[in-house]
Amino acid sequence: MENEITRQGEPFGAAERLMMAMRRSSATGVLHSQAVARRVGINSSDLECLDLILMGGPASAGEIGRRTGLTSGAVTGLIDRLERQELVERAADPHDRRKVLVKVREDRIGRLAAYFEPMQHAMAAFLAEYSEEQLALIADFVERGTAIAMARVTELNAKT
Repeated sequence: MENEITRQGEPFGAAERLMMAMRRSSATGVLHSQAVARRVGINSSDLECLDLILMGGPASAGEIGRRTGLTSGAVTGLIDRLERQELVERAADPHDRRKVLVKVREDRIGRLAAYFEPMQHAMAAFLAEYSEEQLALIADFVERGTAIAMARVTELNAKT
């Protein structure tokens, strides 16, 4: 079976199989992101950071640094590149005009969204096969696993 994950011909146990499936999913996500980034002419890391800004909402440069683990100089470069692509804009924080927030220009990301729609439709059909309770369990698993991975990213970045 193509999706069965083995080691030297020996099947993995359930936990090992899940770990390998997560690694494969992560790698596939990276490859998909790289393919989309190539199509739209931006750096794949910038595309991932743009998605983090989109998911997290408008953020200061410092907050983007905390979300991504990038240095302040790297964040400035990221924002500059995304701004040149007209994908983000800098705007005054409505609660503190001394702060500048980076906001995704939702009117300009349609060219990117179009590349993700086929995957979104396929995943929606796939997820429809599961009950709400099953999806809640899977969502909890992914959220908690993501928190573990992000803690490790933070740890690795702190050691540089």
